[in-house]
Amino acid sequence: MPTNAKKILIIEDEKPMARALELKLTHAGFEAVSVSNGEKGIEMLEEQSFSLILLDLVMPQTNGFIVLETLKQKKINTPVIVLSNLSQDDDEERVRALGAKEFFIKSNTPIAAIVAKVEEFLK
Repeated sequence: MPTNAKKILIIEDEKPMARALELKLTHAGFEAVSVSNGEKGIEMLEEQSFSLILLDLVMPQTNGFIVLETLKQKKINTPVIVLSNLSQDDDEERVRALGAKEFFIKSNTPIAAIVAKVEEFLK
């Protein structure tokens, strides 16, 4: 893996989804790391820097809304793309108000489209 690859943190509790994203993003030339909950994600962000975060909202322990609030409080300005099955307009408005750059409904979005958006975003 190239050392200049942009690092992406995937915070996703569904292991098959996290693994698929990791594989596709790595194949696209990124360095992808996944963690299974928001608490671990925040710890990783305090220890290392990432170019982008892919964030699920509904997770055990620390959910995605809390992760976004914590990033804002700690002034961690890593761009966030939210991937969720919550599809209410107010959920999208809330995550955008908390600083998320994009919002995808997982069940409606192929992984290839997510990878394409990541590539577009990190060019």
